[in-house]
Amino acid sequence: MTPDVSDVTRTRHGRPVHHWRRDVVELAALFTAVAVADVTANLIGHGPDGPALLVLSAAVLAATAGFHIWWARRHGHAPPTSHTGARPLTEGQQAGPSDTDTADGATALWRMRTTVRDEPGSLAALCTALAGLRVDILTLQTHPLAQGTVDEFLLRAPAERDAAAISRAVALAGGAGTWIERADAHDLVDTPTRVLGLATRTALDAAELPLALRQLLGRCTIRSLPAAASGSGPAQDGAPFEGALEDTVMRLRAPEGGVITVERPYLPFTPTEFARARALTELDARLGPRIPRSQDVLTLPEGNAITVRRADTSDLDAAKEMHTRCSPHTLRMRYHGPVKDADRYLNHLLSPRFGRTLAVQTASGRVVGLGHLLWDGEETEVALLVEDAWQRRGIGGELLGRLVAMAVEAGCESVYAVTQASNTGMVAAMRGLGLPLDYQIEEGTLVITARLDATPVASRPPYGQACEHGTRGARD
Repeated sequence: MTPDVSDVTRTRHGRPVHHWRRDVVELAALFTAVAVADVTANLIGHGPDGPALLVLSAAVLAATAGFHIWWARRHGHAPPTSHTGARPLTEGQQAGPSDTDTADGATALWRMRTTVRDEPGSLAALCTALAGLRVDILTLQTHPLAQGTVDEFLLRAPAERDAAAISRAVALAGGAGTWIERADAHDLVDTPTRVLGLATRTALDAAELPLALRQLLGRCTIRSLPAAASGSGPAQDGAPFEGALEDTVMRLRAPEGGVITVERPYLPFTPTEFARARALTELDARLGPRIPRSQDVLTLPEGNAITVRRADTSDLDAAKEMHTRCSPHTLRMRYHGPVKDADRYLNHLLSPRFGRTLAVQTASGRVVGLGHLLWDGEETEVALLVEDAWQRRGIGGELLGRLVAMAVEAGCESVYAVTQASNTGMVAAMRGLGLPLDYQIEEGTLVITARLDATPVASRPPYGQACEHGTRGARD
């Protein structure tokens, strides 16, 4: 979508560009031809070899004409081998070989947003400035505001062109409040297709709503504040039915009650983004609680069959029964607090609004393990609880690998686990992922962070996709 600059290179200020060197060559050729003709005429008129000289002069004139034609074709129509000065440069840009040599070289993708005046020619000036930097516009979205228009671009630029140069050119062309960051191939999907895909994922799984909002709005912090029960303290400030937009913060009515707060400090939300986010939450509210019902049957090394499936608040009673069979030491390792308060966490942990939960149940239907993937603002936490009698059989590693695969599918950059140094089972499970790990001690607890920029070696297929219903062994 970059404006064609081929005409710009042939004109300057609306007038054709004349090459004075070509004019000089043409004049020299003309004078040479006249001089040769005069000498030839004198020799023919006064010498005995007139006919021979006439033929010779004809040959010289033909050679001169041929040379002139060759010179004109080579220097009159061939593309310039260096910057000609015909294309205007932005302030601070240096003309050089990189302006042409990288036309077919390495490129980089950028996402850029800027505000322009709502008047004719504003967008054209912006496109011209980008064309001057050899930046190609792949997609363009407009977000009308009360004053001005926010234009959002997906750009392809030469690899050596940095964000500062692009921002400076945009500012000189009239853009204000410019924000720019690197993009990737996923951003090449057009906006309607991306929104429909997010709506489909949300319709299939209630736990997808926070992820869909984050992928729709970019880097942002999403918090779900449940409605306070009567008598439990001051109620949370509710959001109006249609939601509320305040610059860099939007507040939406949560489908189950309460408020979903979305905050993006580095970039104000536009009314268009607010309308899209509100449409996703309304879709989620109409569909009600739901999770994929697929399950996977595994065989433990000793031959026992277990089933791994998604869990939600309908499994609350089964989870409480598992708690009664766990030892105080196991519960203390999991919750890092008074064991008597463990049950009150379950309703929050099992809610698909705050993450995803996997349950492990035996052939008799008893739940013996829970794995949680929790959305914590911009971070993601993993947590495991396995009943004492079923520990050290590979169940924890199986759950953790599947949770990490979910995090990768959701686009998370890392996951962290909060445990104690004495919890050797959790430490071993995190090491078994085969991912780069960071260790930190905070207030007597161990925080292990796994970076997901590498392929998880021990991860399992993402849940919610086509799961195998056959039998396979769980790894230790």
